[in-house]
Amino acid sequence: MREPTDAARAADATLPGGPRRWSRRRLLAAAGGALLAGGAAIALVRTSGYAVPPGQRLAVFAPWQFVVVQHAARRITAPDRPGDPTIPSADEAEVASFADTWMTHLPEKPRQDLARFLAYVEHLAPIRAGFGSRFTRLPPADQDRVLAAIETSSSDLLRAGFDGLRSLVFLGYYRDPRTWKVIGYDGPLVGRPARGW
Repeated sequence: MREPTDAARAADATLPGGPRRWSRRRLLAAAGGALLAGGAAIALVRTSGYAVPPGQRLAVFAPWQFVVVQHAARRITAPDRPGDPTIPSADEAEVASFADTWMTHLPEKPRQDLARFLAYVEHLAPIRAGFGSRFTRLPPADQDRVLAAIETSSSDLLRAGFDGLRSLVFLGYYRDPRTWKVIGYDGPLVGRPARGW
């Protein structure tokens, strides 16, 4: 049996069902498409499995962002006197809900910056701190270690991100009058009732 010539091979490649040769361009396009599909699948897995409280309507946050803020707020506002019923929790003060509403007042760029920082807190910061799990799946003590590592990072950008998140959490937490006694604040003078707050 004779070997097919180059011309015969080229003709076979053009026939339906015949052997096909991949050009470098087609191979790179296929590899790029596979990478994009894989990246989309990973992103879907990494941003799924988050539950917001029943009845919670989100204005800006995706569910995963809401849950990350919720967990971070619990640690940032953790009381010095655990178990003291006079100190409201971040959940009781609805800090994550406040943050979601607050974000509606910001331009798109700061919203994107916060979204990127929350993704870092959730997925990358735990790895840098030596954990193999998402931030929201870590126990409170390990979440504290992750946040402390961000707060003391050598990166100005990460420290600034932490400062912004902490400020947003404090805005949400200390707007609740139940938190004022914790810091010895007797409430604003404007609009003060005759009996005080």
